[in-house]
Amino acid sequence: MLAIITKQKLEEETLQVIEKLQNEKFAELNEMFEKKRPYDMSVIFQSLPEKYGISLLHNLDETTIASMMQKINTMQKLEVLGKIGPEKANKVLALLDTNILTRLLKKYPQVQLKKFLEEMDESNASYVKSMIDYPDNTAGSLMSNRYISIEDNLTVQDAIDKIRSLALYGEGNNHVYLIDKKGFLTGTVPYKELLLADPNEMLKNIMLKQVICVTTTTKRDHIVRLFKRYDFTALPVTNEDGVLVGIITFDHMVDALIQEASDDYGKFSTASKEIDFNTKPFNAAIRRLPWLVILLFIGLISGSIISKFEGTLEKVVALAFFMPLIAGMTGNTGTQSLAVVVRGLAENEIDAKTVMKLIFREFRVSLIIGVSCGLLISIIAFIWQGNIYLGLVVGCSLLLTLILGTMAGTVIPLILYKCKLDPAVASGPLITTVNDIFSLITYFSIASFFLSKLT
Repeated sequence: MLAIITKQKLEEETLQVIEKLQNEKFAELNEMFEKKRPYDMSVIFQSLPEKYGISLLHNLDETTIASMMQKINTMQKLEVLGKIGPEKANKVLALLDTNILTRLLKKYPQVQLKKFLEEMDESNASYVKSMIDYPDNTAGSLMSNRYISIEDNLTVQDAIDKIRSLALYGEGNNHVYLIDKKGFLTGTVPYKELLLADPNEMLKNIMLKQVICVTTTTKRDHIVRLFKRYDFTALPVTNEDGVLVGIITFDHMVDALIQEASDDYGKFSTASKEIDFNTKPFNAAIRRLPWLVILLFIGLISGSIISKFEGTLEKVVALAFFMPLIAGMTGNTGTQSLAVVVRGLAENEIDAKTVMKLIFREFRVSLIIGVSCGLLISIIAFIWQGNIYLGLVVGCSLLLTLILGTMAGTVIPLILYKCKLDPAVASGPLITTVNDIFSLITYFSIASFFLSKLT
């Protein structure tokens, strides 16, 4: 029984790898890695000092490297390919699943990409070229060509024989896909039905004709909804004419969802999705800096607003006590609404009626939150400072800014979505900074109106 790799076990196996490399026991090294899961291979590789990591790559066989590359990110894949040289890199690429391969090749140097495609089998090269051309996050970019399709005019026994011969090629799922002579998808048959059916029965007589499928241009969010609704293990993909060209398996979809969640979190925090634990400090700083500089200049607007109300602050110093609270609460509620909307856009079909319902719902939510928090802070301000008008100013300001913040967090991602932009780009720091400006203007405008009562 294989155990999960622990920190202690990782250290032990890393030392074993270094020892085998130093003693040039390359056959033992390959044998050691062949018995490991792809994730465990990648963890050991990434724990090695750079010189031993390069040595390991040069002495592992192509199949093992291809297996390991399933569990490292795109930037690391490119680094691995660069370290093993063009000839070995092409052999490794040829062993990768098309789903992984096409995502990688989109970032591969054009000169090396052209050479790799020229060395591939013509039909495979054509398939990979077509997948590279599909936009990211569409069915075409997520599908695999490792599926088993059988003509629907064959018998059950013919199908079983073909499945046996292609068992190692096809991705694991519980259906066989049926096509006509021109390649059009006509139906599917569960493996269970094949086992129970008469061997001489025609496939077209037992197939499921109502097949749920997607086209190569179908967006990822729609595919996710189909997997969620129907509990698919795989989903067939056709071209616009209805010809079967690939399948999206559940495990590939899960990988895509994890990647999407990681990307969206990076966008929320305005951090690059290419930053991880192994990124060098300078590179990490360069990737984060652009957004932070933009937010820095936007933040200067907040400073100019405060300077406009300098006289109000001088007369009522107590107003300064509540500035961080007003700004912070507004930013928090805006970010909460943003998260709700972005998640909803990924899970639901959006139309005008749904949008209006969502906006009205969030407005009511903001009203309830605003009244509750406004009343509470009014009482606290009155007890603390002994001025009922100060409590009124702070409470009303918080009520209005919480409504504004919630509406900003709701409407901005919806506008971006309508403009065909990624709503996650409306990141937390951006919403927070914009809401800071709204909250300060509201707070000091109300305070200025009641200034005679505050002094």
